[in-house]
Amino acid sequence: MSRIGVIGRRLYRGEVDIDFVGRYRLWSSLSGVLLLISIVGLVFQGLNLGVEFKGGSVFSFAKPPSSSIQDVRSTVEDAGVHQVIVQEAGPRWRVTTESLPVSEVSRVQNVISDKYDIPGNQVSKQIIGATWGGEVLNKAIIGLIVFMIAIILYLTLAFEWKMALAAVVALIHDLVITAGVYAWSGFEVTPATMLGFLTILGYSLYDAVVVFDMIKEVTAKLGTTSKMTYTQAANNALNHTLIRSLNTSLVAILPVAAILFIGTTLFGAGTLKDLSLALFVGMIVGTYSSLCVATPLLVLLKEREPKYLAIAKRLSTTKGGSAVKDAVPSGKGKEPAAAASSPGSAGSANGAVAGSKRKKR
Repeated sequence: MSRIGVIGRRLYRGEVDIDFVGRYRLWSSLSGVLLLISIVGLVFQGLNLGVEFKGGSVFSFAKPPSSSIQDVRSTVEDAGVHQVIVQEAGPRWRVTTESLPVSEVSRVQNVISDKYDIPGNQVSKQIIGATWGGEVLNKAIIGLIVFMIAIILYLTLAFEWKMALAAVVALIHDLVITAGVYAWSGFEVTPATMLGFLTILGYSLYDAVVVFDMIKEVTAKLGTTSKMTYTQAANNALNHTLIRSLNTSLVAILPVAAILFIGTTLFGAGTLKDLSLALFVGMIVGTYSSLCVATPLLVLLKEREPKYLAIAKRLSTTKGGSAVKDAVPSGKGKEPAAAASSPGSAGSANGAVAGSKRKKR
């Protein structure tokens, strides 16, 4: 426990230096596995679309004292209805079925009224057509496309197109993984879920913009005589914004987790679980992607620019030469150690220099 406390204090004081960019292969592998699992779920399991998207009939009535989910489902199924989904909506039951003719809707309403001794006018009914659901889905897709275009334009104007590309890749990454969780969990996808998807995209974008703004500030000082590569500068900026990202995520996730795990189990806030699951998963994945997906991808694109290639080559040569010089004592016939030849190995060269100086002392 004391070790965790020490790490926590060092993290909050900004003394922890994590090589996020240098571990890009690890993050790529992890993201690849998560995306593969999500895509398999979407293809073979599919999304459990709510009645708002595929159409159907909805019945709602106050909970009788002795009723249960299984009891209500059996009552409706005994009336000859299929695809029955029963949910708790606070003090009421919400029963969703396949699309039914008007006569069948009235019959199910009467069956519920007789079974639980409820006046017929207190059993609300609603018929939703598949056409209306298709319109909702189309509008959600259009909203998502407009959102993506607006993000690309904003980031391109505020920063540059490479940052915009990295942010959009991270957003798609978050969206696919969140949708995969819905596919595997069987949670119903409702308009509230679509609202949650758009919300987590906005949250993920905010986190990425904070990181990119710091990277832009730090890397703006890099010149021909710079003592660090773009990779090192970006990693330095990422560590400076790390505690802010973690604090923001923690503060945002706690109330969402309360709604998802406590509200839906203890208080029966069933209508909120569709929204809260999207927010809970999306915030966790969004924090991860801004640190481990968007930034390493940006560095990969930027390090190919001639300016930063020249800096990396110069530092590699300079540090490699100094390491060899310090590693071979004068008058000795010892063979020099191999010099670092890439920006990623600059830390190794520095370690060799420091080690040789300690030996001299």
